[in-house]
Amino acid sequence: MIALQVGPVYALDHAFNFDDWVDLARDDAAAFEAKRMACIEAVISRASEPNQHRLRCLQWRIEMERQRTRTPLQACLRLSAMMWDSLLNDGSGLHGALDNLAETAMGGTTPSPPAESLTGARILSFPRRP
Repeated sequence: MIALQVGPVYALDHAFNFDDWVDLARDDAAAFEAKRMACIEAVISRASEPNQHRLRCLQWRIEMERQRTRTPLQACLRLSAMMWDSLLNDGSGLHGALDNLAETAMGGTTPSPPAESLTGARILSFPRRP
């Protein structure tokens, strides 16, 4: 049995037991979804008021992506792409924020502008090897 302690943000403040969740999903999908949504809501409700709205909007986007897909794997791939987009988001994502922090730490006084759009990039062709 695999048990993972997620910490104080986990909805019920106890160890997350993966095997129990797998059994619940296999045996009673409706109960699994209800428990999943209850845990998500518990985590969101613990966030500060300004962040709760943002988290609910993000959760809505996640649920819509899950509904639009035919398989759990497709949903996983779409959600992974959403996370990467958020991380790399043209200078305004986490990557950009870390770049700005590093620049400021190295003596820079103003944040760098967002990265240029890649839509005007020149595509290079490479000849095939024999």
